[in-house]
Amino acid sequence: QVQLVESGGGTVQAGGSLRLSCAASGRTFINYVMAWFRQAPGKEREFVAAIRWSDSNTYYEDSVKGRFTVSRDNAKNTLYLQMNSLKPEDTAVYYCTVGRTVLVRVRTSYDYWGQGTQVTVSS
Repeated sequence: QVQLVESGGGTVQAGGSLRLSCAASGRTFINYVMAWFRQAPGKEREFVAAIRWSDSNTYYEDSVKGRFTVSRDNAKNTLYLQMNSLKPEDTAVYYCTVGRTVLVRVRTSYDYWGQGTQVTVSS
């Protein structure tokens, strides 16, 4: 059974940084994409960033390019999201997800989800 456990959320001032982690277990993910989505109050869950486990190709939502970096540690089966230059509009619950997909920006193409971790950016 696949389990995804996020950590690293918190409250930070605008301009600050946070690093989110997602520990994955239950199977190998060599042919999978792992991604981060976020959901702000009253809004749809949206794509943030993704990485293909096999070749480390990365994908980003336009508003986070140059500020966020997605990476993974094969040995630890862990996904990361380094978030720099945070803005109040980055405030949301951040979710880790994994799936066999080519539609990396499409929420419904993923199979497993973590419970989410809150990120709050104050102005």
